[in-house]
Formats: sequence, C-alpha cells, structure tokens
Amino acid sequence: MTKPNGDTHPRTIENISQDVWRIFKIMAEFTEGFEKLGPLGPAVSVFGSARTKPGSFYYEKTVRISRMLAERGFAIITGGGPGIMEAANKGAHEAGGISVGLNIDLPHEQHHNPYINRNYLIEFDYFFVRKVMFVKYAQGFVMMPGGFGTMDEMFEAITLIQTRKIKPVPIILFGSEYWAGLLSWIRQTMLEDGKINAEDLAIFQITDDEEEVCRIMENFYKEQHFSPNF
Repeated sequence: MTKPNGDTHPRTIENISQDVWRIFKIMAEFTEGFEKLGPLGPAVSVFGSARTKPGSFYYEKTVRISRMLAERGFAIITGGGPGIMEAANKGAHEAGGISVGLNIDLPHEQHHNPYINRNYLIEFDYFFVRKVMFVKYAQGFVMMPGGFGTMDEMFEAITLIQTRKIKPVPIILFGSEYWAGLLSWIRQTMLEDGKINAEDLAIFQITDDEEEVCRIMENFYKEQHFSPNF
C-alpha cells in the first residue's frame, strides 16, 4: 500500500494472519445463527430507530403490531436493541410468541433489551453476518421510522427482491407521513430518471393501519410454502 507521502507500508505476516483467523470468527457467527434460527417457523423482521422512546407514538404502534403478528403465529425478529427493536420484542413477549434479538456490539446506543427469548438472543460482531440472518429467516419485513440502519435494511431487502436473489415477500413501510418525502423522491427522481422501473415500486407497500400489516403477512403466508429465503 502506498501512503500519501509516497512511502510504502506492506502488509505484515501478522496482518495477514489476523485476517485468516478472522474467517473463523465469521464462520462461528454464521454457524450459531443457522443453528439457533434454523428451527424457526414463519417470522417477520421488524426494523426502526433505536432512538424511539417508550411511550411514543411509533413505539406503541410497534408493540401492538408485533403483538398481533405473534398472536397469529409469527416469530418477531429484531436487532435486539432499544427503541423500535425493544417495542417489537415487547409485543411478541406479551403475546407469548417467539421474540428473537440479533444484537450487535456497538460503542453507542446498542444493548439488548429484556424482551428477547433467551434461546433466541444472538450476539454479533459483524454487521454483514447479522444482516443475512434478518433476511434468511423472515417471511416479511416491517419498516418503522428509523435512521441510516433502517434505510440500509430496507433498501437491501428491496434490492434482493428486485434482483431475484430472494423470493418476493412483503415489505411494509409503516407511517405514511414519515416515509412520504423519501417515496416522493423515489418516484420523481429515481423513476423519472430511469434508475428504477415502475414495477419496482410494487416491491413494497405503505400503510398506517396496524390490522393491514397483519392481514398482508397472514394472507401472504397462506398462499406461500414456508421456507427460508436462501
């Protein structure tokens, strides 16, 4: 590698050895995820901001949506942290359903919430391994208002369906007021400039109705044979 000042800084044997051993850590995270989530039945991954406070509008909406989904037999998968993740795990817990938390070690914000089933709490160091678990074992996605992490998960799920890397499953954006600006930009900029096709807009849906979220998920599962996404 050449430094900006022109000096070279070749990678050492120690650097290369660390990368090789890192592979085993990555393999271990995949193995634990597959073993713990493999027996999981129909599940919905719920995403949203870790900064959403208990008692706030979208926190309570998430609790209710997750409770209703759990009552219909869906496991709830979240990132395991506070905010929307906590609300979703809380709803599943209150319904006596399976509450999954895929926690990740971060310097700020992230600590696992108390509503996760002990057997379904998994700790990750690597975002990309964790993201595989969110997608592989979910038969649908609910996107509550959130920040960059929520956008990352949303667009990854949309892209995987668009490129046919996973089978189509429901992607529901909850909260029309929150998502309106982004959807307007997608239609008026991305679509009009030919960066996406009109049919790509059908990959996801938007609603403010808790019952509709559950209805979409339930109807989809009735028509589909259950299996992991890949």
